[in-house]
Amino acid sequence: MRKNKIGATTITSFALLVGLGTMHQVMAQDAASNYPKMAPIDQYLMADRKAEIALARSAAPDSISRDATILVLGRKGYETAVEGKNGFICVVGRSWSGPFDWPEFWNPKVRAADCLNPQAARSIVPIFYLRAKMVMAGRSKAEMLSALKAAYENKQLPDLESGAMDYMMSKSSYLTDEGGHNMPHLMFDTLVKDGKDWGSGAEGSPVMSSPYWFVSPEEQPQIKGLPPILVFLVPAPNWSDGTPADMHHH
Repeated sequence: MRKNKIGATTITSFALLVGLGTMHQVMAQDAASNYPKMAPIDQYLMADRKAEIALARSAAPDSISRDATILVLGRKGYETAVEGKNGFICVVGRSWSGPFDWPEFWNPKVRAADCLNPQAARSIVPIFYLRAKMVMAGRSKAEMLSALKAAYENKQLPDLESGAMDYMMSKSSYLTDEGGHNMPHLMFDTLVKDGKDWGSGAEGSPVMSSPYWFVSPEEQPQIKGLPPILVFLVPAPNWSDGTPADMHHH
């Protein structure tokens, strides 16, 4: 029997990369005041390249990640550290890969291991590249947002492919300051308009969902010019190394 109870704070932890969950105003204001602006660039980099490669791989079971392309963050953005052959891309996401209104958007502690399938590698990873390039060049959140909109308008960023999904099953990720906890899960990047179509948030349903670009409903007008991506999150019973999630408590 799995005793996983997914509480509000757990859901808040998955704000990262997809903006899953209910943002509690109080927590949000605290976090935003903790990270009002970008930290020095060095704080987002990992000094040990091998450690970054290993963390990226740990997002998915070895059967998937061992043949994946691995990206690491360099001073000009993400670069390929290992050429793969199965179409998957594994990468350690940073805080600024998350929703623009996420209070921890500039949190330099975030290290979110993520393995994206071929469809997500082709249509979501280009967003990672652009964001990282902008951040490493010291650009503001507003500049990032307008660069993304311009890239979509000029067809420099691809449309979201059907079937795009990510593995986030690493035991070693740091997703958020909210208790620092983690949970193995899968994410599905969709153009579904209403989370209810997947039973998201229904009592007893393991499915959660949130918009990709902005979490808060008040901020949704800002997505004009961006594809309306809705991300679904489904918890997985095991970590990528096969150990049951229940065994791992912080």
